[in-house]
Amino acid sequence: MTKDVRPLDDVDRALVALLRADGRMPNNELARRVGVAPSTCLARVRSLTERGVVRGVHADIDPVVLGHTIQAMIAVELTRDSGSSLPDFAPVMAARPYVLNTFYVSGSYDYLVHVGCADTVELRDIVNEISGLPPVTNTETHLIFEHRSGV
Repeated sequence: MTKDVRPLDDVDRALVALLRADGRMPNNELARRVGVAPSTCLARVRSLTERGVVRGVHADIDPVVLGHTIQAMIAVELTRDSGSSLPDFAPVMAARPYVLNTFYVSGSYDYLVHVGCADTVELRDIVNEISGLPPVTNTETHLIFEHRSGV
């Protein structure tokens, strides 16, 4: 399936900005704010979704409420002898309950794994678990003191 990469116009950009700030904003309010009819707004949002511009609407859950009082970014380097391990690593990480986000990146590491846990003992166990996975050759852990969304 090919991705629809038509450029966004000013109305599309305005809708994306509003949805990014509040994905649950009612259609009538979206339409009012961008200056189009509600039916036009609904069609535009539907098109943005079908084109893959809007990939989903998610709840922003406070990690502390889930017991993740400590968050860290673990940089992970994978072995170079098996290129197939690179794309396979993200789903392996996503299946773990402590993983909040996984990023495939460039540079000296292959992945950044954003984790949340209750304390430093649990963080140590998580780092040891990730370090012990067969494709992992090196890790580097960075504590996160504060996080602010890009919205």
